[in-house]
Amino acid sequence: MAEVITMPRLSDTMTEGKVAKWHKKVGDTVNEGDILAEIETDKAVQDFESEIKGTLLYIGVEEGNGAPVDSVLAIIGEQGEDISALKGGDNSDDKKDNEIPENFKTEKENTAVETSEPVEKEADHEETSATEIPEGVEVVTMPRLSDTMTEGKVAKWHKNVGDTVKEGDILAEIETDKAVQDFEAETTGTLLHQGVAEGEAAPVDSVLAIIGPEGTDVSGVLSGGKKKEETKKEPQRKAEETEKSETVQQQDSTLPGDRIAISPLAKKMAKEKGIDITSIQGTGENGRIVRKDIENYQPSTKPDFSETAAASPKAAQPAMNFVQGEDSETPNSQIRTIIAKRLSESKFTAPHYYLIIEVNMDKAIQARKEINSLPDTRVSFNDMIIKATAMALRKHPQVNSSWKEDRIVHHGNINVGVAVAVPDGLVVPVLKNTDQMNYTQISAAVKDMAGRAKSKGLKANEMEGSTFSVSNLGMYGIDTFTSIINQPNSAILSVGAIVEKPIVKDGQIVVGNTMKLSMACDHRVVDGATGAEFLQTLRTYLEQPLTLLL
Repeated sequence: MAEVITMPRLSDTMTEGKVAKWHKKVGDTVNEGDILAEIETDKAVQDFESEIKGTLLYIGVEEGNGAPVDSVLAIIGEQGEDISALKGGDNSDDKKDNEIPENFKTEKENTAVETSEPVEKEADHEETSATEIPEGVEVVTMPRLSDTMTEGKVAKWHKNVGDTVKEGDILAEIETDKAVQDFEAETTGTLLHQGVAEGEAAPVDSVLAIIGPEGTDVSGVLSGGKKKEETKKEPQRKAEETEKSETVQQQDSTLPGDRIAISPLAKKMAKEKGIDITSIQGTGENGRIVRKDIENYQPSTKPDFSETAAASPKAAQPAMNFVQGEDSETPNSQIRTIIAKRLSESKFTAPHYYLIIEVNMDKAIQARKEINSLPDTRVSFNDMIIKATAMALRKHPQVNSSWKEDRIVHHGNINVGVAVAVPDGLVVPVLKNTDQMNYTQISAAVKDMAGRAKSKGLKANEMEGSTFSVSNLGMYGIDTFTSIINQPNSAILSVGAIVEKPIVKDGQIVVGNTMKLSMACDHRVVDGATGAEFLQTLRTYLEQPLTLLL
């Protein structure tokens, strides 16, 4: 009989898995113990073995896709066996869920056809309401002046109801989420209505103002009429622009006295972009240069030999051309998604505070040199810090604790998690019973797990059960930094680089080697004094390495 294989829970925090690679195809023979697929969890990519023998009849999750834990991953059974019911072919339950309630049934229970007609009527009604806007009237909506803007506030109106408005005139000052910007009118007419009072805000695309012929009744627009469809206005607008362009070409774009007709906002934008306004043909009224002329300006690739340019006393400023880069996107991996979720939860639920100390590493450097002089021994500073941390945790068990809603758990074992950078983000393999390990054992374990982490070879149980974490960026030349607590831990130690600098020793200024350590603590578990005492002990172990033997 066919058996359904569900998405396994490969770690205690896993809620969904992603199939990184299938090792079997539909129709392949599967033996017990065969690797069925590689499953990417929130921590690593792991081989998933089949526990039964048979033929792979169905794949429920395609390669590269994810699915929740316990959802159908595959079906294994005998060749040719009917699995339609297991795949979900029997949808009797779904049908019951989708049945139409008795009081909503139509004569033929054809709800889809019945409901389609009112939708069409509604569309017809919208079209009818759109045609209620009088000819020549333009509804101006709240503009989106930044990519993050959701609403705008009218800081100041430059035109009142009844005032004449020309294309390019500043209609109002709009306060966005980033700045206050001038908003120009793009049509000519009379301001018939202000939709947002000065000092008030309104959502993007809501009615800001109505402009049209003087005396036009816009009560129908205000009571429910909508802005005309752009598709219907486009041919007329293009015709008007063409006619206006032809008229402008026949007129002189400068006013008497060689003054350029340009709106204040357009002038400001041209100055910021380094555009010579004498080279722009305005499309506003009487050839006036408006905002859209600056936005749409394309510098000419041909030299201008016109008489106007020759007579100009100042050489035109060259336009600044920038090569625009292209944005790209990378789909988030399962590990990256879970990192974002877990760290956000930690940062916003655990009240972090930070303690920073500076440690004299002169004796630690000397001790490491002597240790590494032994045959087949290679110990790093990170190994020494991990060992000293574990021993300090033994003396301060409160730091080796976790917060629960109704209690604090004091862990009996000291398991130090070591942060390791991998291409997809960050993983934290755990050294179990770190306080009972010597330097050589710590060094071998860290190298082994860090190597396997980068090749996605770690098992889930090797990244679980940490009681404290250490993150080291000293090898990148970082002097000091702070980390986000790796819950359910209550603290994390951040290790900086060893820096050679002048220090005061016995009243004399000498050259010394110092290292900064910062610790992020969860204030629900670790009080300030407790954290400070822990760091004092840790400093003693690092500055006096022989004390680790006591």
